[in-house]
Parts: sequence; structure tokens; C-alpha cells
Amino acid sequence: MFNLLPEIGRYPTYQILVAAVLALVFAGVLFPLWIRLLRFRNIGQQVRADGPQGHLVKQGTPTMGGVLILLVVAIIYLSLGKVGRPGIIALTALLGCGLLGFIDDYAKVVKERSLGLTAKAKIIGQVVIAVGIGLLAVNWAHVSPSVAIPWVGAVDFGILTSTVNVGGFSLDLPWLYLALVAFMVVSFSNTVNLTDGLDGLAAGTTMIVMLAFAAIAFAQDNLELALFSATVAGACLGFLWYNSFPADIFMGDTGSLGLGAVIATLAVVTKTELLAPLIGGIYVAEGLSVILQVASFKLTGKRIFRMAPLHHHFEMKGWSETKVMVRFWIVTGIMAGMGFALWFVTKRGR
Repeated sequence: MFNLLPEIGRYPTYQILVAAVLALVFAGVLFPLWIRLLRFRNIGQQVRADGPQGHLVKQGTPTMGGVLILLVVAIIYLSLGKVGRPGIIALTALLGCGLLGFIDDYAKVVKERSLGLTAKAKIIGQVVIAVGIGLLAVNWAHVSPSVAIPWVGAVDFGILTSTVNVGGFSLDLPWLYLALVAFMVVSFSNTVNLTDGLDGLAAGTTMIVMLAFAAIAFAQDNLELALFSATVAGACLGFLWYNSFPADIFMGDTGSLGLGAVIATLAVVTKTELLAPLIGGIYVAEGLSVILQVASFKLTGKRIFRMAPLHHHFEMKGWSETKVMVRFWIVTGIMAGMGFALWFVTKRGR
């Protein structure tokens, strides 16, 4: 493994900038080749028949762009020479749920339908990965199983902890905290996946969220996590050049599930679990819109939104894809900024 940052090691802000730029450049250069390969292999998107009719023209657009996003992040981050246990855990979450998404994408391509793995299979896979992330965080990276509540203090989620011996090592199992981590990983993976329904929407919002986590990690003097977050942001920006409307490629579940999992994991290793729903508030809104829509229809036979997830509701109201995308970006920027500001204020108050 080589160090790409030998000359500017004393300047962490430059290192973070270089990490983002390298990921951006690598993604920008490689995606045209990846798009050609996908077209040659006839690997295209299967569009939902019950979605907006204007999306039917996207049928056959190359998908699985998330494969290259994940590879770029892994290669650049591991080459920066600033790799630690929290960063490895975040990378594991990205690649683990990305692999789950790849299996789902592959099933869609082979079966030529818009549904791949069953919802049950996805959730089981996500829970298994999440529990592994939680165990690594607590036992390997020594992350505290407590949750910080702004202006209140920390709540101990390790109060119900079992200890088992595995191969001569003591393994702590903080059940409440593991349940929280599992809930976060499953929630963010699936809500980012829901958000990935318009050109540029998931990539753009994820880039903004990653910049917020980079700022938090930098303020915590955790350079490796700041570098990791910046690398993900840069890769998303490089992908966005080709994913902007009208998209030349989609990220697929490989990208959306992996990126959602890494948002949750960064919240765990930076101890911002309760700020994650604010920083990634756009994903919360997208997920809630689906839950409310389904619940309302089952209970009353009426729909709250013209179509769920939320971005489709605004499309059905006449907003263009670009208008929805840009306004969702703006909202994400505001919420991510609020999340960072809240973290910063409460940090100074402690």
C-alpha cells in the first residue's frame, strides 16, 4: 500500500481536498469506459411499470454504476496511507451492503424485471451486516455503546451487555446498541435506495451528507474518517457528471444500499447517531412518505401523496426531474448544515 500524500502530510485540510479530487478524477475518467462495457454487455435498468410514465424512456439505461463508485472509494481510500479501524469499518459497511445490492442488481438484469431480491432477503442480509458492523465498532474500534443526546448527555445503550469468549477473545454483545445499529443500517440503506429514483438525486444528496460527516470528523481530529467521507463525496460527484439528467448511467442497488449503509456507519463511529436523521433528513422524508402512503391506503383506502416516494409526488404535481433534484439538494444542504451546527454547538457546550 502506498501513500499518495507524502508532501502535504502536515496539512490535513489539503489532504481532505486531495482525497475528494482524486476520487472525482478517477470516477470521471473511468465511468465512460464502464458505461461502454455495460452497454456492450446489455446491462440496463428495468423500469417500474407502475412508476411515472415519463420514466419509461429510461428502460435499458446502463445500471450498476455503484460498482465503480465502491471500487473508486476503496482504491483511493486505501491508497491514502491514513487507514484506521473506524475507516475500515465504514469501508466494510460500504462494500458489504454494496455486495448485497450487486446480488440484487444482478438478479434484475438476469431476470429482466424491476424486482431482484425479495424484501425479506434484503433485510436479513442488511441485519447480518449491521450486527457485524456493530460488533466490530464496539469490540475492535472501541466505540462506546452510548448515544449522545444534544444538551442532555449520553444514554448508555450498553446496559444490557453479554460477554462471550470466542477463540480466546472476550466479545461484548451490547444488545440494545446492536439493535440501534441494525435499525440505522437497514433504514438508511433502504431510504437511500428509495431516493435513487430520479437522475442525480441520490448521488447529489449523498455527496452533501458525506461533506457534513467529513466536517464533523475533521472537527473531531479524526483525519482518517474525514478522508474517507471526502473520498465518498468525490466519487459521488464524479458519478454525478454521468448521472445528471438525462442520466447515462444509474447507480443501482449496488450504490444506493452501500451508500446508505455507510451513512449509518459514519454516524456510529463519529458518535452522531441521533444527528444522522437530521443530516440525512431527506432520506427520512422519503421513507416516511412510503410508510404513510401504505398505512393510509390500508386503513382508509385513500392516498396521502399522489405517488410515493416523495420525489414522485412532486413529479406528479408537474415539477420537472431537475427541479425536484435541485430543490432536494438544497433541502439536504440546509439539513446537513443544521446537523453540523447542532453538533458543533453541543460540543462547545460540553
